[in-house]
Amino acid sequence: MGQRSSAEHRDLSALGPELSQSLLAWWEVRGRKDPALKPWMFTKDGRWPEPHEHLNVLECWIAEVMLQQTQLQVVLPYWQRWMEAFPKLAALAAAEEHDVLLLWQGLGYYARARRLLAGARQMQTQIQAAWPQDQASWLALPGIGRSTAGSILSSAFNQPFAILDGNVKRVLARLIARERPPARELKLFWALSEALLDPERPRDFNQALMDLGATVCTPRHPRCEQCPWQVHCAAYAAGDPAAYPVTDAPRELPFQVIGVGVVRNDAGQVLIDQRLNEGLLGGLWEFPGGKQEPGEPIEATITRELQEELAIEAQVGEELITLEHAYSHKRLRFVVHLCRWISGEPQPLASQQVRWVEPTELGDYPFPAANARIIAALLERLQAEGSAAAA
Repeated sequence: MGQRSSAEHRDLSALGPELSQSLLAWWEVRGRKDPALKPWMFTKDGRWPEPHEHLNVLECWIAEVMLQQTQLQVVLPYWQRWMEAFPKLAALAAAEEHDVLLLWQGLGYYARARRLLAGARQMQTQIQAAWPQDQASWLALPGIGRSTAGSILSSAFNQPFAILDGNVKRVLARLIARERPPARELKLFWALSEALLDPERPRDFNQALMDLGATVCTPRHPRCEQCPWQVHCAAYAAGDPAAYPVTDAPRELPFQVIGVGVVRNDAGQVLIDQRLNEGLLGGLWEFPGGKQEPGEPIEATITRELQEELAIEAQVGEELITLEHAYSHKRLRFVVHLCRWISGEPQPLASQQVRWVEPTELGDYPFPAANARIIAALLERLQAEGSAAAA
């Protein structure tokens, strides 16, 4: 296997210029060169930049971080709203975390937003007359790895840095029909990406490589007849490109039931708490609750969690909604009950802070995606109660 790897690398290194030229020729005709799709990749007068031209660094940085875990079509409206709110580095560095998380709401992997804010504050203290064009300065920021740094530097400055995102790993794994998962051979895949990079047009090449993976060399149904690398692709020659990249056997995700209490006081306000700044959902607001213990009725779970986490007594009422949500590392079922506050001043024993808010104000707080359906169910219930009372 090791000898084969070395041979593959030598062969591709020799073919590098030919592969680069054919990819760039394909991209000139078929690439996603639409300012409506990737506005950060264009000059302010709507042109694709010449090699000597620089782009807006902040715009590229925000886009690349958003694209780390999310597809382009999902990212675009978030990026547009973000740049309207924080058009300059100083505006982002001065922003409140609450506002940053609210803008990020629904995009997932919220640690990215918190790291962007921390990175902006760090960059604001370091930057002098110009943005850094060296890789080390970008790698020193929270949430910036080698591929993201390479994307920012090649996009904004046309600097010759390779990238290795999910699309690129898939394209390269198929190109050499590698029998091991890319995650287990990052050194090899980085070497391949660097060997193929066009040093004169790194911005164009990296965009072309990502576009090839996103539009042609797709995960399940690759359009091999449209691929400029088809003649050199070992996976195509083997007859089953979709079998690559090889992945490790998926592990079964743990499943948990979460009891959630939508607690209302006599004034009709709802109790919410803010998660600690850790994990994927750190800093977001949520309705209080926690994991159901074995053999425990869900009403008892909610009662216990309200006591342990908020030091309050509440009467657990009827079920509001049940929903399921899958994360990358676990599956959750949320069983949500309406509750009536009885006694105790809410305390943030397991959170940053707690707050009574009007139901109509819930949209002013950043919640995890699963909570959107809880909020919608609550507002629908309150509207129905109001209609019944009016009748």
